[in-house]
Amino acid sequence: MSNLKKISIDGIEVEVDGAMTIIQAAEVAGIAIPRFCYHERLTIAGNCRMCLVEVAGGPPKPAASCAMQVKDLRPGPNGEAPVVKTNSPMVKKAREGVMEFLLINHPLDCPICDQGGECDLQDQAMAFGVDFSRYREPKRASDDLDLGPLVATKMTRCISCTRCVRFTTEVAGITQMGQTGRGEDSEITSYLNMTLDSNLQGNIIDLCPVGALTSKPYAFTARPWELSKTETIDVMDAMGSNIRVDTKGREVMRILPRNHDGVNEEWISDKTRFVWDGLRRQRLDTPYIREKGKLRKATWPEALAAAAAAMQGKKLAALVGDLANVESAFSLKALMDKIGGVTECRTDGARLPAGNRAAYVGTAKIEDIDSAKMIQLIGTNPRIEAPVLNARLRKAWANGATIGLVGEAVDLTYDYVHVGTDRAALEELSSKEISQATRDAPSLVIVGIGAINEADGEAVLAHAQKLAENSNSKLMILHTAAGRVGAMDVGAVAPNGLSDIEGAEVIFNLGADEIEIKAGPFVIYQGSHGDRGASRADIILPSAAYTEENAIFVNLEGRPQLALRAGFAPGQAKENWAILRALSAEMGQTLPWDSLAQLRSAMIAAHPHLGAIDAVPENTGKALKPAKMGKATFKNAFTQFYQTNPIARASTVMGELAALEAARNAGQLAAE
Repeated sequence: MSNLKKISIDGIEVEVDGAMTIIQAAEVAGIAIPRFCYHERLTIAGNCRMCLVEVAGGPPKPAASCAMQVKDLRPGPNGEAPVVKTNSPMVKKAREGVMEFLLINHPLDCPICDQGGECDLQDQAMAFGVDFSRYREPKRASDDLDLGPLVATKMTRCISCTRCVRFTTEVAGITQMGQTGRGEDSEITSYLNMTLDSNLQGNIIDLCPVGALTSKPYAFTARPWELSKTETIDVMDAMGSNIRVDTKGREVMRILPRNHDGVNEEWISDKTRFVWDGLRRQRLDTPYIREKGKLRKATWPEALAAAAAAMQGKKLAALVGDLANVESAFSLKALMDKIGGVTECRTDGARLPAGNRAAYVGTAKIEDIDSAKMIQLIGTNPRIEAPVLNARLRKAWANGATIGLVGEAVDLTYDYVHVGTDRAALEELSSKEISQATRDAPSLVIVGIGAINEADGEAVLAHAQKLAENSNSKLMILHTAAGRVGAMDVGAVAPNGLSDIEGAEVIFNLGADEIEIKAGPFVIYQGSHGDRGASRADIILPSAAYTEENAIFVNLEGRPQLALRAGFAPGQAKENWAILRALSAEMGQTLPWDSLAQLRSAMIAAHPHLGAIDAVPENTGKALKPAKMGKATFKNAFTQFYQTNPIARASTVMGELAALEAARNAGQLAAE
């Protein structure tokens, strides 16, 4: 029996699923209904009453369209589709009344409110409210909350839509926010005045329809109409979250999420959102050459000539860093191939097999998590490694999925079956008899980079593949480096991994700051920040950060995405591909492109799937042969969230959050 029902909204007849609410059916019909509390990714609260509509043949009062399903509407006397009106005199009067009540206690803060200019309350008061106030009594005021260094609060502006409470409880998985009191005394508060302990808390700033929750680091620095907005891709983890970078002049002022149902829905992590102050600090803006143990400023011709001379006739190796885009990895690989060097992108020692995309990317899409009934995690803590992906795992768990974990027992914000901590637990799991019912249900195996960056990494990956095959599951490799999959795609891998780097006389380091280069080899560092790589360098070539050049990044599911330039690099810093092109000319081994367009044409000709932007290709490759694993317990890729790359380490906000996290972890004592 079909669940489809017909409904007429403002004279437009549409056929929708009967389980849909009127507000959703109106969106299908292309009709906008105002709302404050309703949000399509949160449960229904039905408490702001802004979405009132008139239901013909129903009760003689308006109904909340967010809380009434289409299947509950009464058809016409001759079986006609139920009729809903969203612009009748009854609805207009109801909206004006609701808006008047909302504004009774609302302060007239618009000139100094950070939400001014992009505020739902402002917009809807103008569109649906009245142009006068009948209220003469004193307004109510509320105390502000201290939610930590990220979210600023002005609770007098709060209209109790409870979006923040529902987000932190349902999506972020923390229980620190709620509503107390009744009537005029009701207010949103945090449990025992706690600060928020979540890597996703910044999303409540976007969700708040008024100026009650705003961004603390961004406060009073810019107005929305002063900002240039650029749609691009995030590199703080390997998910490739879609973001919008807002700039004022040359400075990045804030970073916001963009909706992409297949990747990050409409959430981003706090590191993604607040790392922008790290783009201003510790920047490399001029070339340097080390003389007598000290770095001195140099000109570009001088630095390139010195680098070319140092590389001539030597045993060469190149490292590709975690934040490197595909074009720069492809350029560096092409240059190294010309001059007889090796290139390696697996700087953490991950045993990812070259050329086997089904093994180094996996076969799953991020959105497969939504429909999975069984998810097995191996050697990973997604709450730290990819918080937005972890929110998706939590959603799957809330929808009835069973989640298992082999590895360190950590708080993931949802319940899971802890299968074991070591390789033996994985071996037992991969050789177990799987029931047909389990094989028929959609399932996933997710392997963390921490599980495969030790000596037996390939054997661990082979057992994970075997488990996926036995249980008819899809496999996902939870990468932590944004540039890794793209660099693997263009073949930036040395035959023997990092051991090929050890014998090199000259190392060209393309932004690899997470690796310690021993004393001995001559190091040429190309990067954007004065971090570990620059301090070890003999020549520094300053380059653009991820917001300062057009590039392609490939995310952990193998989806190529386009990152656009939001601003220009500081001082004399240049785009990564342009530096490598200039260096190749200096060495007399000129790379065959003079522009980014020509470079991309060559790259896509060599690797056609990189031209299919925002498409996830079918990943193919041979299954690895299960070999003997070691006996060690699994260790996660990293234990702290806020200091994982040079941009984050340069950010004062990330530094403050890291200190808070360390204090919180040190202060966890057992209950008496």
